[in-house]
Amino acid sequence: MGQAAWKGFALSLFDYKTAKFVVAKSKKVGLLYRVLQLSILLYLLIWVFLIKKSYQDIDTSLQSAVVTKVKGVAYTNTTMLGERLWDVADFVIPSQGENVFFVVTNLIVTPNQRQGICAEREGIPDGECFEDSDCHAGESVVAGHGLKTGRCLRVGNSTQGTCEIFAWCPVETMSSPTDPLLKDAEGFTIFIKNFIRFPKFNFSKANVLETSNKNFLKTCHFSSKNLYCPIFRLGSVVRWAGADFQDIALKGGVIGIHIEWDCDLDKAPSKCNPHYYFNRLDNKHTKSISSGYNFRFARYYRDANGVEFRDLMKAYGIRFDVIVNGKAGKFSIIPTVINIGSGLALMGAGAFFCDLVLIYLIRKSEFYRDKKFEKVRGQEEEANVELEANEIEQELPEDKPPEGVQQNEHPQELAPSGRKQNSNCQELFEPVRAGLQEKAILNVKQPQNLQTVQT
Repeated sequence: MGQAAWKGFALSLFDYKTAKFVVAKSKKVGLLYRVLQLSILLYLLIWVFLIKKSYQDIDTSLQSAVVTKVKGVAYTNTTMLGERLWDVADFVIPSQGENVFFVVTNLIVTPNQRQGICAEREGIPDGECFEDSDCHAGESVVAGHGLKTGRCLRVGNSTQGTCEIFAWCPVETMSSPTDPLLKDAEGFTIFIKNFIRFPKFNFSKANVLETSNKNFLKTCHFSSKNLYCPIFRLGSVVRWAGADFQDIALKGGVIGIHIEWDCDLDKAPSKCNPHYYFNRLDNKHTKSISSGYNFRFARYYRDANGVEFRDLMKAYGIRFDVIVNGKAGKFSIIPTVINIGSGLALMGAGAFFCDLVLIYLIRKSEFYRDKKFEKVRGQEEEANVELEANEIEQELPEDKPPEGVQQNEHPQELAPSGRKQNSNCQELFEPVRAGLQEKAILNVKQPQNLQTVQT
């Protein structure tokens, strides 16, 4: 890079670029610009402000408390348990009522278990054996029921048996339910009381109607028209979740009860209402050995001799998860100003896009590009250009015509434009003089025009 190039680069660092407004008489570009403006304006008004309500300050730190109660009774008569009446103390776990609770719908009972020596159940790989050396004393049976004693017990002449264990005997039998025990659980009711609070706006509310009528919760039932009666029929909740009660009661499942609070605090507090959604959380379409939902618990007793024994119960049922979420919004000047500023920035982006179309993409782009971008020199350079133009004008002959050209006999007769008619000398030099004068005058007037636009 030569010295002149380095000098030009150094001088270009001190150039200043300022905006120049050019009115382009192009219907296509003008229509495009108005369409972009209208689209951005509609986006701001409809989507940003009306739908998303971006003029509000949002609080998503919801504080929530859930209290649940299940009510109902059921009667069963089976060969294993005999006649029995079931109430909430028997089929609701845990009994104190939380946001996660379990309702028993089926049972497999192994009664009168006592601690002692018995054979491990068949079908457990770690409990199978061929000889005593396969049962190491003191080891626990993986996925089994007790500790190995060191003996291998075989039935009859079979070569394969099971390890003898110290456990609660007899061990639980491996069986699957064929019919739900508590079919009447479909008519049980669930009471779900939910308290919420948005700390940023100090706003609190509950999903229970504020009334002095003590019989309100005893007679009402939840519906789309009665949102503040949180008494749900168990069978209806399962149906709203897209499941069949008798199917899910056989081997169990998990139901989600979603309570959503979406509050616009610019309106009255009565407009802040809960919305309920129900769905089945476990995969009901997958049929596997682990499908459904079950767990084990025991009830312990002592006989007349003080020896402890128990009834082991494998419970199948429906687990309910109450999930609460929500947000609250209220007008704030800060997000409003931010979103309006973003809209104005989008307007500028629309103008920038139209500029690209105008100076690069349309057919007359070169013409508009020359009009938009213009170089302006300093006053000293403009004075030098004007001086050169005057010197050239003085050197040009005005009266003496070239050789071979006859001078006009009537020099005083002027054409309508003010010039002498048939002046061959003027015709030859007039374009050169006019171009230099126009250039000098234009360069002198440019700072004045720019000053006017800036003002």
